[in-house]
Amino acid sequence: MDMIVTFPGNRKVDAEYRGHTIRTDQPVLGGGDGSAPAPFDYFLASIGTCSGIYVVDFCNKRGIPLDNIRIVQKVLRDQQKKMITGITIDIEVPSDFPEKYRESLIRVVDLCSVKKHILNAPSFEINVVSK
Repeated sequence: MDMIVTFPGNRKVDAEYRGHTIRTDQPVLGGGDGSAPAPFDYFLASIGTCSGIYVVDFCNKRGIPLDNIRIVQKVLRDQQKKMITGITIDIEVPSDFPEKYRESLIRVVDLCSVKKHILNAPSFEINVVSK
């Protein structure tokens, strides 16, 4: 399925994909209106939310409540290169979380497909075509 990207104004860029509109904008300091997350914010969120769905599935299969579980994703940056140098994913669980599942929870989050695609990056081909 193709993703269609359009430009609704100023620094906004929208993507239509699978019946959804993903709206993006740049922060005010970047010349945008700050009306939506920036594209890079979605990239970072895709890592955390992908990890999260694995936590949800793992806990649901074992009847573990998700009320007091959350993921805190930390990003390390090289300020000179303006690039990310590392990402830490902390799965915060309550003190009564079963000890026997801690390592398994790490392993299941390690299956995140977004992370796998980053580690095995696809090739890119960029073209200009007339319609």
